Amino acid sequence: YFLLPLVGMTEFSLKMRRGEYSFDAYAKVFADPSFWATFGYSLTLAAATIVFGVLLVVPTAYWVRLKLPQARPVIEFITLLPLVIPAIVIVFGYIRLYNTSSVLPLTGSAIGTDILLMMGYATLALPYMYRAVDTGLRTIDVATLTEAAQSLGAGWFTILARIILPNVLVAVLSGAFLTLAIVIGEFTMAALLNRPAFGPYMQLLGANRAYEPPALAVIAFAITWGCMGLIQLVTRFSKHERAKA
Repeated sequence: YFLLPLVGMTEFSLKMRRGEYSFDAYAKVFADPSFWATFGYSLTLAAATIVFGVLLVVPTAYWVRLKLPQARPVIEFITLLPLVIPAIVIVFGYIRLYNTSSVLPLTGSAIGTDILLMMGYATLALPYMYRAVDTGLRTIDVATLTEAAQSLGAGWFTILARIILPNVLVAVLSGAFLTLAIVIGEFTMAALLNRPAFGPYMQLLGANRAYEPPALAVIAFAITWGCMGLIQLVTRFSKHERAKA
């Protein structure tokens, strides 16, 4: 169910040269300037989304666990909304709220639209980032660490940056890699906001070529699974370091 379609797609991507297997389709994809432009754009936006998500989620999850445990069901419900509301509904709401005739016309400039798209990506990644960080916070004694830091004169920023974040770094990296995978493959928001992202490039290539789209799909699949593999490596490395300590 899972492997056979992948094998078939990979085999088809290698049949661009009649009668023999070759990597011609992959060579054409890598030689296309649009591939590197869109992939670089998506990587840049993914980095901005990860930074924004960490700055939003880590303090929120920390404060909820430390001071507002009764608000946890509400926060969990809010973070689940992106899984319930389709991306096309979210992006149409963004366009309606932030068009050129609104008070905050983000769609009136390229930078503003990029910011809007970044916030949209952060919304889509919110369920995964929040749960990853919340799971990481469960493994440490937040109250004790906070009290110890405060007794030594640390402020809230110091506590978050130098105590809480290092202790949940593996969880943050897990959420970051999942965010990267989401941004690389997302199509709806980037297409409707008319931004040169990797997802619309994949769709455009699939509508006009035969062998290059499967090759591009294999590349995207490899990137996604590479992110998942990095999560596993980081987790194992962290457990190994803790065991040595």
